[in-house]
Amino acid sequence: MGEFTHFDSSGSAVMVDVSDKEITERTAVAKGRIRVSEEVFRKIREGTMKKGDVLGIARTAGIMAAKRTFELIPLCHLLALTRCTIDFAYLEETLEIEACCTVKTVGKTGVEIEALTGVEIALLTIYDMCKALDRSMEMNGIRLCYKNGGKSGEYRAAGESPEKQKDPEGSPDGYAGGGDE
Repeated sequence: MGEFTHFDSSGSAVMVDVSDKEITERTAVAKGRIRVSEEVFRKIREGTMKKGDVLGIARTAGIMAAKRTFELIPLCHLLALTRCTIDFAYLEETLEIEACCTVKTVGKTGVEIEALTGVEIALLTIYDMCKALDRSMEMNGIRLCYKNGGKSGEYRAAGESPEKQKDPEGSPDGYAGGGDE
């Protein structure tokens, strides 16, 4: 593990200086799940929630959040994202909906936090839109699954299939929806 770079020599928090870093293509994929009641699961899948298209709105919220991560996380850099998608998978056996956020940029710093922020806000939006029917929903498993680019190169979380991240231009296998921006 490397040294912490968000602190100066006196221990004060600082934004990392990336001026000397190489510009590379960078991709990050994050996932997370929300467990819901059987009724909520069914209504989301059928598109019959009173507040409207839950996953469509969650997708938009997640993309918006990824683009504005620098405003939410104090030491994150402002990045020009070149791609951001949020896709969803229905996990019927566990009554969960899994969100997958893929973010790309060409720059001097990575997009892991943007992908994680996109997933978290998409899941929170699902919660917000469904809380009238189920206040016991649980978000879990929010994690970085894949990243590439920069000096540290490629990272793939244990158990993550290379096929799901091989082509960032397409949706990962098993996921519904585009969400392309």
